[in-house]
Amino acid sequence: MSDILRQEVAAAADPLVVKVGTRVLTGDDGTLDEDRIHRLAEELVAMMDAGRRVALVSSGAVGAGLARLELAGRPPSLAQLQAVAAVGQSRLIEVYDRALRLHQRHAAQVLLTVDDLNDRARYLNVRNTVLALFDYGALPIINENDTISVEELQISFGDNDRLAAMVTNLIRAPLLVLLSDVDGLYDGDPNDPASRVIETVTHLDEATMALARDGGAGQVSKGLGSTGQGGKSGASSRLGTGGMASKLAAARIATAAGENVIIASGRRPGVLADIIAGRSTGTLILADGQSVAARKRWIGFAARPCGQLKLDAGAQRAIEEQGRSLLAIGIVEVHGDFQKGDLVALTSPEGREFARGLTNYRADQVRQIAGHRTDEIAAILGHRPYDEVIHRDNLARS
Repeated sequence: MSDILRQEVAAAADPLVVKVGTRVLTGDDGTLDEDRIHRLAEELVAMMDAGRRVALVSSGAVGAGLARLELAGRPPSLAQLQAVAAVGQSRLIEVYDRALRLHQRHAAQVLLTVDDLNDRARYLNVRNTVLALFDYGALPIINENDTISVEELQISFGDNDRLAAMVTNLIRAPLLVLLSDVDGLYDGDPNDPASRVIETVTHLDEATMALARDGGAGQVSKGLGSTGQGGKSGASSRLGTGGMASKLAAARIATAAGENVIIASGRRPGVLADIIAGRSTGTLILADGQSVAARKRWIGFAARPCGQLKLDAGAQRAIEEQGRSLLAIGIVEVHGDFQKGDLVALTSPEGREFARGLTNYRADQVRQIAGHRTDEIAAILGHRPYDEVIHRDNLARS
C-alpha cells in the first residue's frame, strides 16, 4: 500500500519543488562539493527531460562565500555576512549553470525577500516569472536575497526549508522534496541503531512534531555557527541553518495547503529518481486535506499579519469546524494598528494562532464593536458597511 501511495504522489508531482540544504552541497571543510552539484543537476535535468516542471530552492551561498573569501568562520556584522552571501551567491549559481549547460539547460537565479511574498502584486509577479521560466525550459534556482535583507539572515524567512514551503504554495506544486544529510524522520534518536525511518506520516500532530523537539530526530539549528541534525546519514555542519524541526515546520505549511512532502537524504545517489519512481525513500508526509485555493494560500502562509484578534472558543469553533465568517461578537481582544483590507491573525483563547484573514474594519473600529452583536454595529459606528469583521472567503487557516 505504501508503494502504491508513493507512486500516486509521484505521478501527480508536476510541478514540484526540490530544496537542497547546505550540508548536502558542501564537504566536511565547508566548501562547495562541485561533484555533488553536478550529480544533483543530472537528476534534476532527468526530471525536466521527462516533462516535469522543477523549481530548486538551494542553500549554500554563505558557505560558498566563506570558502571563496578564505574566511575561517562567520563574520561578526550583518553587513559583512551579507557581503559574504553576495560573493557566495555568484559562485553558487556559476557552478549550477556550468553543470546544467552540460545538459543544454540553463540556471535562472531568483532571489526573494519576505516583502516579495508579502505584497500581493509582487507575489503574483514572482509566480508568473517562475512559470515563465518553466516554459523556457530553465531551472529556477531560488534563494533568499540575503544581500538586501534588513533583518538577520536567519530570521527573515527563517530558513530555506520555510522558503521552499512558501514557493511550493506559490506555484501550487503537489510535492515538496526536502533533501538533507539524513535519511528521513526517525522514530527515535538517529544515532541509536534501533531507530528506524518513519516511512509515512499521515498527519503532523504534536506527537510527530515532538520527535524533532525532543531529540528523536535531531535539533533545529539557528545561524551559521551552530550545528543541526546529523544522524545516521551524515555529520552536522557549522554552516547549516535548519534541522529536522525546521523541516517539519515547513512540511506543516505545505501539507496544510494540500500538498505532499518527502524528506530524504540528498547525499544518496539517485534519490530523486527513486522518489519520482515511487520507491520507498525517506519519509512521506501526506497532504492534510484538499488543495487550498491560490488566494487563500497567500492569506494563510505568505503575507505577514498587521494585527491580531483573540477570539472566544465559540468563534474559534465556528471558523475552524464550520467554515463560518468572523463576527464582532466573538472577538475578545484586538492588538495592532491595522486598516481595512489588512491581514490579521486570529488566535484561540489560549493565544494560539489558527487562522488569518483580511479585515473589513480598521483596528479602532474593531475595538469599538468587539463583543457586540452584528445588529448593534450601526448604533456604535454610525453605519454598518459589513456584517462580518472577516468574511469566510477572506479567511484561511495558518
